[in-house]
Amino acid sequence: MQLVVGRIGRPHGLRGDVSVEVRTDEPDRRFAPGTALATDPASAGPLVVESRRWHSGVLLVRFEGVTGRDRAEELRGTMLVIDSGDIPPPEDPDEFYDHQLIGLAVVTPAGEAVGEVSDVLHHGQDLLVVRRPGDAGGAGGGKAAEVYVPFVKALVPVVDLDKGLLIVDGPPGLLDPDEIV
Repeated sequence: MQLVVGRIGRPHGLRGDVSVEVRTDEPDRRFAPGTALATDPASAGPLVVESRRWHSGVLLVRFEGVTGRDRAEELRGTMLVIDSGDIPPPEDPDEFYDHQLIGLAVVTPAGEAVGEVSDVLHHGQDLLVVRRPGDAGGAGGGKAAEVYVPFVKALVPVVDLDKGLLIVDGPPGLLDPDEIV
């Protein structure tokens, strides 16, 4: 599985530097000079970091072979990706990467199937987006519904990566899409 570590933004200056929207906790490691990064679309890369610097809170990167503003502009919007297998597991057993959580089955403490984690949002508090299957005969017309579960130990006491599931133990209505206002 490929993970996005950055997105190339607009060119900076005339020599080929680009701004990079950082999507990693380790920008100094991921964008170290000499590092080769795969791209999405794949036809844009791989790109090798020639140099990097921070300017007014924005990461500016120069890639080998990108020597002018026009070439830098062609890269705008390109995603910089790494293979998830290249990331060591977190040291804290209660910490997880988003890609480890997405796709896990969600069950209640009683073992009732609820749905599947479809995304993880980071908006002040981490939220699991749980896609619930739609009911084919109901008013939902078979369309899957999404519910948002705060990713805290009190509500998600068990994450079992080996079994591919997590348990959500929330108050009544938390997992009911009809209760969403």
